[in-house]
Amino acid sequence: MISHNIMNENEIGKIIVDSAVCLHKELGPGLLERVYEVLLAYELESRGLTVRRQVSIPIKFKGISFDEGFCADILVEDKVILELKSVESISRAHKKQVLTYLKLMDLKLGYLLNFGDSLMKNGITRLMNGVIP
Repeated sequence: MISHNIMNENEIGKIIVDSAVCLHKELGPGLLERVYEVLLAYELESRGLTVRRQVSIPIKFKGISFDEGFCADILVEDKVILELKSVESISRAHKKQVLTYLKLMDLKLGYLLNFGDSLMKNGITRLMNGVIP
């Protein structure tokens, strides 16, 4: 078995995508984002990953850190950010939100997961720090 501490972002991402697709197949689209958040976190933990929910992302200004900044829905293995939506369609603003989180936390990879899409594979957006979609 692979130690999750040495898993890279792409390996973690494969587990995330598989978990999201399985969850969506079982529950279907259109539930509240919070429901998907709780159940996806549970699914990822059951697969052996370390998961933190509602992670504060501080803003640094003039050398001072302010915790009133942003909040990521899920952080997996302290390496991959997940932002969950349950909307009809994803906007550019949703993608920019994830990119901002990645930049502020100095992380490489994030996923925007839209559980509102009728087909989950169409609701998965993979975003990388420094790469504009």
